[in-house]
Amino acid sequence: MHCVLSDAALRSLLDEDVPFGDLTTEALRIGKERGRLSMYARQAMRVCGTEEAARMLTLCGASADVAVPSGVHVASGNLLLHASGSAGDLHRAWKVAQTLIEWLSGVASCTAEIRQALTAGGFDLALACTRKNMPGTRVLGAKAVRAGGGVAHRLGLSETLLVFPEHRLFVDKADMRDRFVALRRQHPEKKLVAEACDWGEALWLAECGADILQLERFSPAALAECKAALNARGRCPLLAPAGGVTLANALDYARAGADFLISSAPYFAAPRDVQVVFERE
Repeated sequence: MHCVLSDAALRSLLDEDVPFGDLTTEALRIGKERGRLSMYARQAMRVCGTEEAARMLTLCGASADVAVPSGVHVASGNLLLHASGSAGDLHRAWKVAQTLIEWLSGVASCTAEIRQALTAGGFDLALACTRKNMPGTRVLGAKAVRAGGGVAHRLGLSETLLVFPEHRLFVDKADMRDRFVALRRQHPEKKLVAEACDWGEALWLAECGADILQLERFSPAALAECKAALNARGRCPLLAPAGGVTLANALDYARAGADFLISSAPYFAAPRDVQVVFERE
């Protein structure tokens, strides 16, 4: 994978950490000393963010090489990247670059773990991650999800037709079917997705013409019952559980008949630990 942030965006991250110079390095007068920096995985992880980390080091004046690109699974102790340059350059980029890899690798690793659990259980289902990431981190979050084998559920409001109950609040129920027809006519290339909060809503939205039902907070058992009822009526849209889908229950949803899974869990996964080793040249 390539670096997904512009140089300007990366410089902004660096400037946030060093707004007025590196006080300690400058006070010790070691900024011009030459050194090397290496980053290692302290635990098994699906790596993400090494390209951005290396570019940060380069922007600070060091030379950097990626040892493991994003999307690769590594064991504990694996070298992730190494760099050389002045102590001033290395210290300026060190902590921001390390933290970025740790956070993104946490997202990627959680995504990969859910996908691996599904595959081990005999299911080849897509794991679609929501846009419920920390504001300002969507580009990086999307990269981490891809690195873990997931896909983006939707990257923004401009991308998909997803009718929430909060939308339907402003439409008379008797008019909903006609509104769905109008949506299809206006956006014929888009799938029509609707969120259902209970079994009755799911049946009604299917009758209105939804292509995909996003089942909010349905248990696996409720999803299975809903699917059976829809099949009995002769029209069953794709069913995707959302809200509370995690590694612990992903396989249960797959067994219940989900067509794919929607989750925000990877964005809240624990970061993976990265060890940084400095050496003096």
